[in-house]
Amino acid sequence: MPLALLSASAPAATPAAAAQAPKRALSVFYHALRRRLGPQHWWPAQTPFEVIVGAILTQNTSWANVERAIANLRSASLLQPAALARVRLSRLERLVRPSGYYRQKAKKLKAFVQFLDRDFGGSLDRMFRQPTAALRQRLLAIHGIGPETADSILLYAGNHPVFVMDAYTRRILSRHGLAHPDADYHQAQALFHAELPRQARIFNEYHALLVETGKRWCIKSEPRCGECPLGRFLEPKP
Repeated sequence: MPLALLSASAPAATPAAAAQAPKRALSVFYHALRRRLGPQHWWPAQTPFEVIVGAILTQNTSWANVERAIANLRSASLLQPAALARVRLSRLERLVRPSGYYRQKAKKLKAFVQFLDRDFGGSLDRMFRQPTAALRQRLLAIHGIGPETADSILLYAGNHPVFVMDAYTRRILSRHGLAHPDADYHQAQALFHAELPRQARIFNEYHALLVETGKRWCIKSEPRCGECPLGRFLEPKP
């Protein structure tokens, strides 16, 4: 069977076809993207706590909007857990307004720092010393933190080996027949966990490469397959 199964305009892969995808396809894709794009140096943040703040603020918005909100928080000296815990909610809402859904996101930030203080004495080091699976469940129990946000915190702030699934990655997997479009978050994530070394460094770099690929070439409408470094792996159109 070819390395990838579908062209961007072909019908979506069936679960059976996706299950037959070659075991080394993800590794081949990784090296193709690395050769074309080079190191990505993700996540764009100065501290682990800033990564966490960014992971929460980036929900349902662009990174450019998040950067404006983070700049506001930095100017107000609030990119520390204790400072964020003390600030009034109304002021926090004003500062994160550029990120959109600012009232909800301010509450989510407050919920996280309250969790951190209550369970770990405000220490990120103590929090990240927890086993990955156990910490993931505790993060998911925090108001407003879903699987993608929790995994971004674990991988990019805590160096835990979990692969982050986002819309870009799932789109690329589907178009190449490696995952069914109806696969849920954990089914898609399991492909990376099963086929790649469980190393945070690799997961970090690979996810960043896929995000860049989704932004440049594998866009939602009118994908630029001819320019994409993964385009050669698509099945030719009949």
